Amino acid sequence: MSTWESRIPDLVRRYEQLTERLADPAVLAARDKLREVAREHSELAPIVDTSQQLERVRAQLADARQLIALGGDIEMVELAEAEVADLGLAEARLLDQLRQQLTPKDPLADRAAVVEIRAGTGGDEAGLFAGDLFRMYSRYAEGRGWKIELLSRSEGERGSIKEAVFTVVGKNAYGDLRHESGVHRVQRVPATESQGRIHTSAATVAVLPEAEDVDLEIREEDIRVDVYRSSGPGGQSVNTTDSAVRITHIPTGVVVTCQDEKSQLKNKAKALKVLRSRLLDAKLAAQEAERARDRKTQVGTGDRSGKIRTYNFPQSRVTDHRIGLTMHNLQGILDGDLDELIEALRTAREAEYLEAAGAGA
Repeated sequence: MSTWESRIPDLVRRYEQLTERLADPAVLAARDKLREVAREHSELAPIVDTSQQLERVRAQLADARQLIALGGDIEMVELAEAEVADLGLAEARLLDQLRQQLTPKDPLADRAAVVEIRAGTGGDEAGLFAGDLFRMYSRYAEGRGWKIELLSRSEGERGSIKEAVFTVVGKNAYGDLRHESGVHRVQRVPATESQGRIHTSAATVAVLPEAEDVDLEIREEDIRVDVYRSSGPGGQSVNTTDSAVRITHIPTGVVVTCQDEKSQLKNKAKALKVLRSRLLDAKLAAQEAERARDRKTQVGTGDRSGKIRTYNFPQSRVTDHRIGLTMHNLQGILDGDLDELIEALRTAREAEYLEAAGAGA
């Protein structure tokens, strides 16, 4: 039994105590107390139900395994082996369900996500890889039926991307994409490489929860707004008016630029949206760092300082270094097939949280 599962008996006992209290005349007579007890009782009910299902499945598993160990009738043994396979799947499903029930829901999970992709080390090849990542997330979002709004895009030479900032709107968008934050590394032979040598390049991804007005206040006196003429690849002007906007948040030094729209007002509105999200992300990261100071992994910490994933083209391999997961489906992943990766990261985060909670109990 894992550390986090050892908490279940205490939760079941608490549920039984609350059940008794719901029948207590003194509790029934006090409306506020009744509401409080009923709320906690209803929160624990699904956890207790799942744990009871898990107990029954494990008891059936033990019986089936004992039957196999005893041997005897071949047909009975074969039926027991088939039952063990089915019950094993049921046990795994219930454990996953229990993990999700015990992990507090991220209050920001259903927010829109603000995704920022920037080319890192590697010159033009890094910019081309940044473009690959932009298409990967775009296709993943399209497959989920999510809406994408481009906020800012700066292109380099030969179709490369220096920077792309966009919002993703959809059910659990931030919750699913948040673990994509970090340094993504690519290993491949560039088209311009005449001797077939493999080059390593990198791009950074930041995924921020879209901020709302109630999250934080940005005072007019705390920002400086500069306007300038938009530019395209190579620095050439693409606009004859000063429509591009640069906003500097003076207290933190955070700078946001936006030049995609022809309207200065629209660019300012988009830049403010990104600024607000960056400031909220910094606030959340500070809180998370305080809570997770002793954690061993970066899953869920918001730490974007380290390499999180490698895309190796010669071996068609993608490795997520935080959880040690390697997949040999590179093209499918770049085409937006991220479900398995994102599910594995979610499960790792839940397990990490529960183990930490169990250790501290």
